Amino acid sequence: MTIHIDGSLGEGGGQVLRTSLALSALTGQPAQIDNIRARRRTPGLAPQHLAGVRALEMLCGAEVKGASIGSSRVDFAPGGAVQAGEYVFDVSALAGQGSAGAVTLLLQTLLWPLLYAQGESHLTLRGGTHVAWSPPADFVRDVLLPTFAPLGVDVSCELTGWGFYPVGGGELQVTIRPVAGPLRPLLLEERGELEQVSGVGVAAELPAHIAQRISSRAQNVLRQADLPAAITAERVRSKGPGAGIFLTAHYAHSRAGFSALGKQGKPSDAVAEEACEALLTHHIDGAPVDPHLADQILLPLALADGRSVFRTSQITQHLLTNAQVIRAFINAEIVIAGAEGAPGTVTVVGVGR
Repeated sequence: MTIHIDGSLGEGGGQVLRTSLALSALTGQPAQIDNIRARRRTPGLAPQHLAGVRALEMLCGAEVKGASIGSSRVDFAPGGAVQAGEYVFDVSALAGQGSAGAVTLLLQTLLWPLLYAQGESHLTLRGGTHVAWSPPADFVRDVLLPTFAPLGVDVSCELTGWGFYPVGGGELQVTIRPVAGPLRPLLLEERGELEQVSGVGVAAELPAHIAQRISSRAQNVLRQADLPAAITAERVRSKGPGAGIFLTAHYAHSRAGFSALGKQGKPSDAVAEEACEALLTHHIDGAPVDPHLADQILLPLALADGRSVFRTSQITQHLLTNAQVIRAFINAEIVIAGAEGAPGTVTVVGVGR
């Protein structure tokens, strides 16, 4: 039976497509997704979304219709089980354009199907590693994967090349080891004491003082808030210019990640303050799960064997939308208590896959 998904539901962005494709490949259920990215300024498939469709098509021999830039509908019918292996996926090559398409969003599409494949997989993902409206590679490596690990998710990644918008050209190496059994549930209602905020201010193909200015300002803001912080400055190599800051809050029982990217005309101090402000807002609330992590952890908990509970500092439209899509494919119970934009508690009874 084909699962029909309205891509305009909830936040109406690319997350609807990514979760739908991942669950289609994982469960073997054909999916039809229409009104893709209907709430975005430029609706339809963008290069990074098309790259996800094409990559997953290769992994499971899917029959696909509507896979073209700007398409508002995709029909995806898996041709068989997802095949583990060694793959190189370049956003630009897969989509024919869009060299700075986010490799971390491509990973969202591929991770869960490959986790349940028969054998280890190694991915080389090329494109944008640090681009707007997507999780930076640092967040995946330092927050997302460490949070997934207690569930039984054995995945590692290494940033081997930085890629900023619009040139891209970055590279992420990912190793995915198959699950040994059903994923374990997670209870994450208390985060414990803050042990440290670590981070790095970065400048690529720009003067070194930009990275130093960003990191110094962040260090000062966090120290003024009496938070233990160790922020370094790093000048990195990239195919195009870029700058930003990437912070990780290490609590006794959880991690949270915050970032900000530079752009022409945006002062270095403003870049640092943007990331610090987001971190401080989360820290004051006291919840263990940051808003970006909340919607990403929902899918593995829906697959886990048992009841999971976590508190987040903000219920986002992304979280609410991801819950709707997951419910369409698998019989997981997801209860989100709290108002959008406010802190809340999420309870998930997984299907024990």
